[in-house]
Amino acid sequence: MAGERRCGPVTAQAAEVRPLVMRCGAFGDIVLLTVLLQQLHVRFGKPVDVISSGPWTQPLLEAQSSVGRLFLIRSRRTPYWLSIQQRRLVAWLRERGAGPTWFCDLGAGRDLLSLAGIPDDYVCDSRAYTWTAGESYADRYLRFGNYTPRAFEGLLPIAKPGVARAARLNIAPAAERDFESWLARHGLAGRQFVVIHPGSRHLARRWLRPRSGADKYWPEARWAQVARAVRDVCPEHAILYSGTRAEYRLNADIIRLAGLTDAHNLADDLPIRTLLPLLRRAHSMISVDTGPAHAAAALGCPTVALFGTAPADLYRPGGATTPAIALTGIVAGRQNILGITSQSVIDAWLELLRTRTNRDADLS
Repeated sequence: MAGERRCGPVTAQAAEVRPLVMRCGAFGDIVLLTVLLQQLHVRFGKPVDVISSGPWTQPLLEAQSSVGRLFLIRSRRTPYWLSIQQRRLVAWLRERGAGPTWFCDLGAGRDLLSLAGIPDDYVCDSRAYTWTAGESYADRYLRFGNYTPRAFEGLLPIAKPGVARAARLNIAPAAERDFESWLARHGLAGRQFVVIHPGSRHLARRWLRPRSGADKYWPEARWAQVARAVRDVCPEHAILYSGTRAEYRLNADIIRLAGLTDAHNLADDLPIRTLLPLLRRAHSMISVDTGPAHAAAALGCPTVALFGTAPADLYRPGGATTPAIALTGIVAGRQNILGITSQSVIDAWLELLRTRTNRDADLS
């Protein structure tokens, strides 16, 4: 009401504002962020407003009940006076009102919160908390969501148990309907399929440079061996190669080496809103450590992920409890994707299939 006088400290009033999270990251980072969003959603009983970036974020988060307002900015490093998006963000935050905030980035962007009038003691900054040995990103996010900004101690609900140690993705009904048309267009309606994802942005950005110099490059001949093993085990399944347009040629080279029929290179027609229902419907996925592998695991798809130099326990696909195996290899005493053999990938994939069969038998 106009003229109504509010009682109590400013922080008590601010506690009524929806929680705010800032995380600008790659595809897989945003998938893993859903663990924190679930935690805060359950804790506060209201959706979480999110500040993020990247064209993948909107389709990843659009159907998540844990997300309230999603505000995307193109760059946090552009000078403030040159960025209309940053100025709009600050204006929105000021209109929204300062409240409990969880900042999950490495530094860039924190100044925007300050410009919007969010005090430092309203913010839980992930950089202020040490890592626990062996924890996954999902576990870290669950722990981070338990913390309370200093200004709100004793004013906020405490965290509730039971939130999964894994990312979760929902798919918009419209995307599901469009996916059925997409399947029909590609002659895949009613088919079962295995998804293989050999590429990554590290490979796509190399342009005229050889692929072999990329951190997540795994030789085409090994991918071909894996594809032939998949065909031997699942002779009636289509093999779908996913990726971005820049990864189309890599997929084509692998398909040629494998010499298999019923293999489909989809890298030229696979937007994220199609990729998500594709992964949820897939029999299984074999991929390098990349965003789609995180999405597949979060959607319950049995996933084998080949890691380059990133710590596999920390970045396990989709979190700590998804149906996934993270593979690493050693070359000259250091973690290197080239130390992963084709047979170890095949064995990991077969292990996932056995696990799923045993689980389904236990449920029947």
